[in-house]
Amino acid sequence: MRNPHPATGQLVDQVVEMKRMLGQLARLVEISLTLNSTLDPDRLLNFIIDTGTDILECEGVSVLLYNEKTGELRFAASTGSDPEELAKIPVPLDSSIAGAIFQQDRPEIINEMESNPQHFQEVGKKTQFITRNLVGVPMKIGDRTIGVLEGVNKRHGEFGKEDVDILSVIASQAAVAINNARLLQSLQTAYNELAQSDKKKSDFIAIASHELRIPLNTVLGYAEFLREDAPPELADYAERLSKAALQLRSLVDDMTNLNLLEGGSQEFQPARQPIQRIVAEAYSETQTAAREKGHQLNIRLPKEPLDVNADGEKLKRVFLNILNNATRFTPNGGAINIAVTTHPDGVLTAIQDTGIGIPKEELERIFEQFYQVEGHMTRAYGGMGLGLAIARGIVLLHGGRIWAESDGPDKGSVFYVILPLADAKKATGALLGGNL
Repeated sequence: MRNPHPATGQLVDQVVEMKRMLGQLARLVEISLTLNSTLDPDRLLNFIIDTGTDILECEGVSVLLYNEKTGELRFAASTGSDPEELAKIPVPLDSSIAGAIFQQDRPEIINEMESNPQHFQEVGKKTQFITRNLVGVPMKIGDRTIGVLEGVNKRHGEFGKEDVDILSVIASQAAVAINNARLLQSLQTAYNELAQSDKKKSDFIAIASHELRIPLNTVLGYAEFLREDAPPELADYAERLSKAALQLRSLVDDMTNLNLLEGGSQEFQPARQPIQRIVAEAYSETQTAAREKGHQLNIRLPKEPLDVNADGEKLKRVFLNILNNATRFTPNGGAINIAVTTHPDGVLTAIQDTGIGIPKEELERIFEQFYQVEGHMTRAYGGMGLGLAIARGIVLLHGGRIWAESDGPDKGSVFYVILPLADAKKATGALLGGNL
């Protein structure tokens, strides 16, 4: 039997080599896709070392990441090692191969480890692992180096340039993936801290509101007693005390309502009822304050009942907050008009005042928590800026919308509230959209 022609043998070798290279290329594409779709840090690191070990045909791969606080490299993952124990070993930049790769920003191939003076032997002593040869490349994002990717102990032969090329491709993809995972983890940590901060704030408001109500009720009780039995010269003081206590209780109520709305724990008990009754109650409760400032308070309600699915007390708070706002920001002798009419989206309530008006750029911001048009240094009108935020929350809870219109400073303003009728096909709780 004749031996095959040498050219034929070379062709076979080339085909085999081409198939091997195509296989590696396919693996690199697979690695790239996996790295770009994995955001869990532990899973990501394990994938890097497992696939790196496989494609380099070596005994192990390690990922070392730079710690900016300590100025050292630390093992983030390594094949066949306890990650927690390995992470405790700092790898110095000035006396290790990984440190040289990191600082000089260039790959390194070392096939005789025993004679290399930069071989950092502390890791081998702790892990009982003997390193015969090594290939390492920097892990970079743009111009920034974040760590080093190393392969150790080639199973057959020595590490060469092809291994550097393969490892460099994996390192560049891995650096981006690790950075993205870190960013996501930082974002999640920040979100958790913010959520914890919000919970502490909510708990504080709930406790403070509860503790303030007890002495406030006592003050109100004594103030009412003084108003009834005090001599004329003390009646005015008793009246002022009562008003101050009522104002403080109103602020406590606002904080409590806002806290409940934000926490999603606000009890909502809707029932079919005419909106005229709710608006009329708010109008009645506002009359005393309006009378003290000489306001002309007018109301126009349709005779035919316009039923809405509403929690009466909560919806009344919407109109009370708007009316209290109108009373506070309307000069003495001004006018406040309330009108209820039908609307294509349900029932429309408009509350118009002749007050100080609202700049056009502030019309949406007035519904933000603690926001007031007046500067915080002047605070001429008082209040915490919670009333309208609470009103918006309750209106949204009822599936309605609320907005304000004004021609500008000193031109008055109009607040509109639209709520779906009880027999409307639109479900209560669904946001109808609009100027919110």
